[in-house]
Amino acid sequence: MFRFFENLVNPYATYDAKDTPPDRLLPFMLDYAQPFKRVFALAAVMSVIVAGIEILLIWAMGWVVDILDGEPAEVWQDYGVWLIALAAFILVVRPALQAIDVLLLNNTILPNFGTLIRWRAHKHVLRQSVGWFENDFAGRIANRIMQTPPAAGEAVFQVFDAITFSIAYVVGALVLLGQADARLALPMLVWLVLYGALVRWTVKRVGPASQAASDARSEVTGRVVDSYTNIHSVKMFAHDAQEIDYAKSAIERARQTFQYEMRLFTIMDVVLVILNGFLIVSVVGWALWLWMQGQASVGVVAAAIALTLRLNSMTGWIMWSLTSFFRQLGVVAEGMQTIAQPITLTDTTGAPALSLGEGRIEIEALTHHYGRGSGGLNRIDLSIAPGEKVGLVGRSGAGKSTLVKLLLRFYDAEQGRILIDGQDIRHVRQDSLRQAIGMVQQDSALLHRSVRDNIRYGRADATEAEIIAAAKQAQAHEFICDLTDPEGRTGYDAQVGERGIKLSGGQRQRVTLARVILKDAPILLLDEATSALDSEVEAAIQDTLYGMMEGKTVIAIAHRLSTIAHMDRILVMDQGRIVEDGSHDALLGKGGLYAQFWARQSGGFIAIEPDTETDTEAAE
Repeated sequence: MFRFFENLVNPYATYDAKDTPPDRLLPFMLDYAQPFKRVFALAAVMSVIVAGIEILLIWAMGWVVDILDGEPAEVWQDYGVWLIALAAFILVVRPALQAIDVLLLNNTILPNFGTLIRWRAHKHVLRQSVGWFENDFAGRIANRIMQTPPAAGEAVFQVFDAITFSIAYVVGALVLLGQADARLALPMLVWLVLYGALVRWTVKRVGPASQAASDARSEVTGRVVDSYTNIHSVKMFAHDAQEIDYAKSAIERARQTFQYEMRLFTIMDVVLVILNGFLIVSVVGWALWLWMQGQASVGVVAAAIALTLRLNSMTGWIMWSLTSFFRQLGVVAEGMQTIAQPITLTDTTGAPALSLGEGRIEIEALTHHYGRGSGGLNRIDLSIAPGEKVGLVGRSGAGKSTLVKLLLRFYDAEQGRILIDGQDIRHVRQDSLRQAIGMVQQDSALLHRSVRDNIRYGRADATEAEIIAAAKQAQAHEFICDLTDPEGRTGYDAQVGERGIKLSGGQRQRVTLARVILKDAPILLLDEATSALDSEVEAAIQDTLYGMMEGKTVIAIAHRLSTIAHMDRILVMDQGRIVEDGSHDALLGKGGLYAQFWARQSGGFIAIEPDTETDTEAAE
C-alpha cells in the first residue's frame, strides 16, 4: 500500500528543461507542480470529504442527544439499526477515507514534491556558467537548493491539509447551524469576517518577513561555509576573531529578522483568543437563548457547543497553517533568487557535437572585458596548428586565464570568435567542446570522494587497470597505495577530503594529472601544471607532461619560464594583447618583454609588476 502511493509520481521523470524558468512565485510553483496535477486534484477532493465527515459527526452527535429523549428500549427499537450503521461508519468508512487522505499527503506529495524540486533545481544550477558561480557564495547557493524544496512541499501540504479542509469545514459549519436555525449562523458570519481580517493582516506581513528571515539565514550559511572552506587561511593569519565577527553580523541580522517574524505570531495569537471567545459566547449563548424560548432542541444546543469548541481548537491550527503556508512561500521566494535565474550561457538550438579532426585552433578578433570596458582581452588574433605546443606568458592580469576560459567557453566572448577545426565553439554543444579539452590547473582542487573516483572523473568508463596506469604515469601510484583515511579505507578507496585537503599540494596535483592523462583529450591546456610540485617530483613529471603532449595541440601557461622554454612557440601577453610571438631563442634575441622576464627571473618566475623604465627603453 505504501509503495503504491509513494510511486504515484516519479520525481526523476524526464522533462523539458527551461533556460528561463518562471520568475514569479505562482507560475514557478505551478511549473514544478505539473506532474502532480491529478494527485493534487484528488488530495483536494479527499480534504473536502474529510472535512464533511467531521461536520457530519457533529450533526450526528446532536441527533443522538435528541433521540435519547425516551425509553431506552423504544429508542433502540426505533433507532438501533441507524446507531449500528453510524458506529460502522465511524469504525470502518471514516478511517479508510482518512487513510487515503493522509497517504496522498504524507506518502505521495511530501516526499516526492520536494525531491522533484531539489533534483530539477540542482540540474538547473549545474547548467549555470562558471561566471555565475563566481558571483555568489557556494554555501548560499547550496542552502537555497536545500531549504527551498521542503518549504515548497510544506506549502503544498498546508493547502490540502489545512486550507482546503478549513474552508470546507467552515462552509459545512455554516450550513449545519443554518439548518438548525438560520439565526445561529449570524454570529458565526460576524466572527468569520473578523477572522478573515486577522488572517489578511497576518499574511500580508508574514510573507515578506519570512523571506527576509530566510535570506538572512542563507547569508549566515554562506559566511560560515566560506570560513570553513578557507580554514587554512583563517588559521594561517590567526583571524579566528575576525571570522567570528564576520559571522556574528550575519547571525545578528538573522536573529532580528526572526524576532520580527515572531512578533507577528504573538499579536496573531492574542487577537485570535479574543475572537474565539466572541465565537463561543455568541453562538452558544444564542443557542441557549433559543432553547429557553422553546425554539431549539437540546441536540441543537449540543451541536452548537461541539461546533464552536471544535472551531476554537481549529482556528489556532488554521491560522498557524496559513501563516506557515505564506512563511514557506517566503522561503521559496528567497530560493527563487537562485533557482529561477535564467541560464545565460546556452547551446544554440540543435547544436551538434564538436567534430574534432586535427585540433587546429583559430582565434579571430577576440575581445572580452567582463562587461567592464577594460581588462581581459583586446582583439586577439591567433592561429595554432594541429599538434603545435604553445607557451603563454605574461604578468598577472595580462589576459592569459581569460583566453583559456573563453577557449573552454566558460564565458561567451563579447566580440570575435574561436574556431576549432573550423567550427565556431558557440555553435557546438558545450559538453562536447570540454570533452575534447584536457586541463591541468594551478588550483588542483579535488572532489570529496575516493582517489579512484577523482581519477576516473577524467573518463567514467575507465577500467581499474587504466586508472592505475594513469596514476603511475603521473608519479602518483606509490603514495596512493600508502593512503589511509579516518574510516580505515586505504589506497585508491581512501577519501581525499573536501577539495582534496587531506593530500599535500603536490599529491593533489599528481592526482589531477592522472585524471587528465586518463581523459586523453586531443587538446591540452596547462595552467602552471607543476607549480605545486617540489623540484625532484617536477623533474619526473616533466617527462610525463612531454609524453602527454605527444600528438596533441597544447597551450601551456607558465610563470616559471623554464617549463615552456622547449615549446614550439611562446606567446607573450600584455594588457590583453599578444605582443610577442616566437620560439624561446628567437624571443631572447629580440630583447623584448620575454627577454626581460627571462633576465629578471629569480627562482624561475616572472616579475609581477612592470618595470616602467626598462619597458619604456625596450619599446623605444
